[in-house]
This record gives sequence, structure tokens and C-alpha cells, in this order.
Amino acid sequence: MKNISIKKFAAAALITSVILGTGCAKISEFGDTNNNPNGITNPPPSALLTNVGSQMGGFASNLRRAVYAQYIAENQYTEVSLYALPLLEMSGTYSGPLNDLQTIINVNSNPATAGAASADGSNANQIAIARILKAYIYWTVTDAWGDIPYSEALLGAANLTPKFDKQEDVYFGMISELKQAAASFDVGTPIKGDILYGGNTASWKRLANSMRMMMAMRMSQRYPAAGGLAAVEFADAATADGGFITDNSQNFKIAYPGGAYQNPWYLTYLTRDDYASSKTMGDVLNGLGDTRSTVYGTNSVMFPYGLTRDLAVAYGNSVGNGQSRVLAVSKRLENSPVTIIPASLVLLASAEAKERGWIPGGSGSAELDYNAAIAASFNEWGVVMPGGYLTGTANYNAGVGVPGSIGAEAAPYDNFRAASGNLQDAATPNKLSRIALQRWVCAFPNGQEGWAEQRRTGVPNLKTTRFNTGPFVTRYVYGNTDYGLNNANTLAAAASIGGDNQDTKVWWDN
Repeated sequence: MKNISIKKFAAAALITSVILGTGCAKISEFGDTNNNPNGITNPPPSALLTNVGSQMGGFASNLRRAVYAQYIAENQYTEVSLYALPLLEMSGTYSGPLNDLQTIINVNSNPATAGAASADGSNANQIAIARILKAYIYWTVTDAWGDIPYSEALLGAANLTPKFDKQEDVYFGMISELKQAAASFDVGTPIKGDILYGGNTASWKRLANSMRMMMAMRMSQRYPAAGGLAAVEFADAATADGGFITDNSQNFKIAYPGGAYQNPWYLTYLTRDDYASSKTMGDVLNGLGDTRSTVYGTNSVMFPYGLTRDLAVAYGNSVGNGQSRVLAVSKRLENSPVTIIPASLVLLASAEAKERGWIPGGSGSAELDYNAAIAASFNEWGVVMPGGYLTGTANYNAGVGVPGSIGAEAAPYDNFRAASGNLQDAATPNKLSRIALQRWVCAFPNGQEGWAEQRRTGVPNLKTTRFNTGPFVTRYVYGNTDYGLNNANTLAAAASIGGDNQDTKVWWDN
């Protein structure tokens, strides 16, 4: 992928962020306080695109989802890992990046504004890229909450209380959006403001196809059969014009320049120090003899997951506050890149599809994709794969994974107990579970993917700790803004899914 610098677009993006923001649902609540009579009221599409692009690393660096995936452990304030109620708002995502992308689509589609918008490049290509990014962001929202506003969303004053669409409909809507977007690119003038792929339409097509493959695989519990809806969509994406991501040079990632635009993990540790490397991940890597451990954390002192605050502070003191922090320092500098969708995850999706009989290739070809995915992950992180890795516990045909207890600590920090029936493991008794375990490892530290795929596959076998204050979190619950501003539709959605609870499973997890 071309290393596209954010700096060249910084001024325009900053203007955009001031005007539209990303976290405030109703700027009008402040009256005229923030109105600048001399300010830009119609930012160019390129500025909006840059603004959204600069936020994409945040979706792949979500701390809460990384905690739920047990990639990271809280070492001071432990409410999230103890499964306190995840009462969270989705409104900022709608009023921020999704609104920016819809604006790009609107101004490039409207004959009255399309001419001016074309100064930033081909109208068709601006729309296509905005649609692909919209699909990705909606994907992160629906995988967290389940049923969400979709078909009636982003209409502005035309509909301030959109209905909540069934997650099944959202998924097929996103897949359709990606198909149409990939097919609509033209050879018009290059677009401006694309800090992700530099306006390279071949890269965007490849990403759209890869996302479709991964979305289709997410539906495997609902449509497991070869010839079923998920298999048909997967095969269509895997054979679509433009291909899919197979090499790290094609990864969907953002290159941060530092300065005003900094790596999210760098920012995490810039002002706080309450996240550590989880012993769950550490035990899996150690059990596999996996050298990615040298870059997934700063050292080998892993932190027990899901302790009470008092025990977490005591454990930190017991190791002299020397616990591993997330990612080696060299991998979370202010200008370190963040990979959103790597080749390893797409290749593992291909391996699973072949193993399931969804696409031609069979188990032998699936093994090749599996091995290639693991090699790509080691390569992405700049780590040498151990010589016997693919013939040992990670072997495609016979690898046992880590069948023993993972994440457990000795008393008084004994978070997972055999007597409580809550011991965890990362056993891999079959090929699909071996693919699943490697997907969980390769996705690190992307909690969006790690949490979603662990819910789908059950690998690794994660449990609540004995200290938990709530049931295992399988979804976020709807926020106060949803109930306050869109009450009737939120109540209808809650009833439709069987209750707005944190352990109510999303559609593809049933």
C-alpha cells in the first residue's frame, strides 16, 4: 500500500472536525455559541474524506472490545472486564463519520452540487469510496449492538426517528452496498483526500471484496451449509473482479504521521496506564510457542484478567508495576500504523470457506491458505516464525492448540477456578477450531474483530471470572440517547431481540 501522509490534508480535516465534530449529536444545543460567521459551512468532500480516514484506526483500536476479547486486561479500574452494564451510545458515530460519508455521497449525487464536488475527483469514485467506508463503520456498529438504524438513517430532518433494522437485513444491505460500490468505479480523475489508499481504485475494489468475504463468514452459524446464503455471498465475493487482499502490501491500514495525528495505542498510554497485556493472550501465545509475543506486549509479565479493583492494584504492586503493556513500544509510536483489515484475516476466511466446502479447493487448499495467513501475520509484525510452528501445536491437520487452562492465576488472584467451572482453554480439536484460534491471534489488538470472531466461533473458550458483576457481554445495550430521542423505535428493537440485555446474542451469534 502507498504510504499516504495525513499531513498534507491536515488543515482541511481540522476544519471539518470543528464544523461537524464526531461525538456531539446535537450542536444546536449550544445555540450560537460555536457559530463562526466567517467559517466554512460547506467543507469540500476531500476534507470530509480525510476526516473520516483519520478516524479509521480508532475503530480497530477500541479498548472495550479488546477487553471483551481478553486481549487486554484492566489493571486499575476493572468494571469492563467484570462485565458491568455496557450502556453505550452509537449516536456519535452517526453524527460524525457516517454523516460525513453521507454528505460526500449527497453532494456528488446532486446535480446542483456534483459539478463543484468533481473538483475533488471523479464523482463516481468519491461515492464508491464513501459507500465502502460507510459499510465498514456500520459493520462495527451492528456487530456491537445488533439491530440498528440503517435503512432510514442519515436522512437528516427528513427522518429524525429512524426505525431499527434487523441485523440480518443490515448485513445483506452492507453486502449489497459493497457490491454496488466496487462495480461503480470509473477511470475519471483521481480523488483527493484519500489518506488510506491514495485514491487507488484497485485497492478499494479489493477491500470491498475482502469485506464481503468476512461479512459472509460472520453469518456461518445462520447459514452454515455449502450452497446456503452465506456460502453464495462468499463465493461471489471471492471471485469478484479485482480479487481480494492476499498480501500485506494490500492491507487496509492507516499510516499516522505523528504530531496532530497519532497512533491510538500511543495516545492510550500517553495520559493513562490502566491497561495491560492479558494473561489469557499471553498463555495462548506461550502454549503455541508463538514469537509474536515479543511484539504483542512489552515484556512477559502478563496481567490476570477480570480482577476486582483491590486485587488488580495489589497484583500491580506485587510485580513492581512491571506488567506488560499492550504492544511493544516500537509498535505503538505516535507514527506507528494501524492495520484495520490485514491479509491474514482474509486468507483465514478463505481457508475456512474451503474447509466448509463453500468454495472450491478442499482441505488441502484450505491448509495452504491457513499457512499463508499465519506467515503473513508474522511478516506483518516483523517477527520470524519458529521453525516448527506449523508442524506443532498450530499444525493445520493435528494441532492441539492450548488445551490446558489459559488466563488462570494463583491465589489470591485466582480469577478462573476449576471448582467454579470457569476454566478457559484454547483447545483446537478440529480444523475449523484451528482456523478460529489463529484468527483470534492474528486479529490482535483489533478488539472489533477479536470479540466478534470469538463470539461466532467460541474459540478460545472464554469465560467470566469468579469476580464478575454481570453476565458475559455478547452485545452493547442501547444508550440513553436512543431511548431519549427515539424511544418508540428503541423499545420496539429491544422487544424484537428478546430484551435489551448485555447477554442477548446478536443475530449471527444465535
